[in-house]
Amino acid sequence: MKLRILVADDHELVRRGLCTLLQAHEDWEICGEAVDGREAVEKAKQLKPDVIILDVGMPNLNGLDATRQLCRQNAHYKVIVLTITDTDQVIREALDAGARGFVLKSDAARDLVAAVEALQRNRMFFTPRVNDMVLAGFLDKGQNASASVVPELPKLTPREREVVQLIAEGKSSKEVASLLNLSTKTAETHRSNIMRKLGLHSIRDLVVYAIKNNIIQVQLPVGAETRPQSPIV
Repeated sequence: MKLRILVADDHELVRRGLCTLLQAHEDWEICGEAVDGREAVEKAKQLKPDVIILDVGMPNLNGLDATRQLCRQNAHYKVIVLTITDTDQVIREALDAGARGFVLKSDAARDLVAAVEALQRNRMFFTPRVNDMVLAGFLDKGQNASASVVPELPKLTPREREVVQLIAEGKSSKEVASLLNLSTKTAETHRSNIMRKLGLHSIRDLVVYAIKNNIIQVQLPVGAETRPQSPIV
């Protein structure tokens, strides 16, 4: 029986490239494709894939929150996250969400098949750089605890994170309500509660919060260089 794989990425060329790469394995099949995290969660319910591959930076519902929902839905799901960044916060969030594999998009052509094979053998898979970070102790939640000068913000519920992503992506309260099957009034209440809970005063502040906490990702121009980011503890 073939291994059934669901692939979710909002960029069609990337998604098709991933599917082509995986379909070259004679014992695997692509049972479904999704263009965002919300569609991936719904298709997983219908298709019952063995392995789910999720891009972190997708619209409507990002890959990290989709992973959380999928793993609450079925603890046996084997999820691989694809990401353009390997900061320790993203790695920690992916593992906390329940992901079994972590692959950088830049390394997908080299590592994705190996990642799926590892999950097929009930093992976890990290790209070499991530593995080095884990072994070096960067994911130790107690590390640099004394450096935590700024108090932690209250944690958002899964529904609140969904609302934050949609608002940060520019959707109106009416659009948020439609996507989440809520009344417009309930969507507006969520928005007000979130702003108050996080101590934010504008949509701009909410967008910054969403970026810093990997709820949405900013795609940089091809060739653009970014400064190294410090671990967020």
